[in-house]
Amino acid sequence: MYFVNAPFFLRWMYPSVTWNRSRASKKIYLTFDDGPIPEITPWILDVLQEHQVKATFFCVGENIVKHPEIYQRLVQEGHRIGNHTFNHLKGWDTPDEVYIENVMLCQEHTKSKLFRPPYARAKKSQINILRKHFELIYWDVLTGDFDLNISPEKCYANVLKHTKSGSIIVFHDNLKAIPSVKYALPRTITHFLQKGYTFDTL
Repeated sequence: MYFVNAPFFLRWMYPSVTWNRSRASKKIYLTFDDGPIPEITPWILDVLQEHQVKATFFCVGENIVKHPEIYQRLVQEGHRIGNHTFNHLKGWDTPDEVYIENVMLCQEHTKSKLFRPPYARAKKSQINILRKHFELIYWDVLTGDFDLNISPEKCYANVLKHTKSGSIIVFHDNLKAIPSVKYALPRTITHFLQKGYTFDTL
């Protein structure tokens, strides 16, 4: 189970993480988790470039090592990089010491001030350590693009229903998400640009 829009009780339980940016201006923050990979990340970059939009990519360290040329393109095209652990670890299932070491191994490549835990599953003890080094970025719009039980159209509908000024939107550049991302991402950008919003990096 997952929440498309972060409910109040989650925000209350995790007050030290960032769920959204300021609601004061019509800015939206696109984020992408799990890449970079050749099957979808370059396509995403092409779409962003076409619309002159910047985004934030929470990269998995081992994918950076496997695909350095795509990672360099992310950096060169002005997108912001975030840390997403080296091996896409689930914090709930990982001892704190092992988890922190994995984050720091990824950090050797990303050198980022931003961290997002894979699956949003980090223990409070891990969060308490990591927030001394990073801004922990969660979201207020989880598109569901990774969910093979929903259609690309439903993924796009999730975005339209829940996005507002200051929203942090999560898409994924992983294999499962490809059909939904290819459908929803260009439509999301076009829709909100037409509504007078701008897109920014975190």
